[in-house]
Amino acid sequence: MAETKKAPSNIILGSGYIYYQDFSGETVPDVDTICTEANVLGYIQGGATLSYKPTFYTASDDDGTHQKTIITEEEATLKTGIMVFNGNTLDVLCDTARVTEDTSKKRRTVKIGGLKNMRRKRYVLCFHHVDAVDGDIWVMIVGNNQSGIELAFAKDKESVIDAEFKALPSDSEGTLITYIEEDKSISAT
Repeated sequence: MAETKKAPSNIILGSGYIYYQDFSGETVPDVDTICTEANVLGYIQGGATLSYKPTFYTASDDDGTHQKTIITEEEATLKTGIMVFNGNTLDVLCDTARVTEDTSKKRRTVKIGGLKNMRRKRYVLCFHHVDAVDGDIWVMIVGNNQSGIELAFAKDKESVIDAEFKALPSDSEGTLITYIEEDKSISAT
């Protein structure tokens, strides 16, 4: 007997949380491992946006009757605005950052810049959208922030860092995005 598929019925509303872990190039952790208080990158404002953009090439004969199209490149990004952060967050967002702490003065110093300080670090990033009614959604990528940072200090507006994480392959299959959804309509068999 063929499996009957239910049409989508959930409406996604709301933001979520962004988590991270260093990525050694081995295995991407599961969402229960990464989505913990210890792995919060910062608290976000303005939600998050996941983008996947393929580039296509079409070969065609001169009269257009024979064509073949293939994907030649793929790009995936995860963008979010980080509103609640500290110097350790900047360490993740800037590949040339170096963080030191002076416990006697209770100060954290972040130095950013200097190409010789580039670490080429990759992170597992997980955006967790919480929905108690329809089910949670998790979006995971391996990548790093490639948009730089901009800190604006204004008297009447909070400082928000717009981060743009470019996805890198996370496994031997070339996976750029892992999308996981909790579907409360799935029944155990």
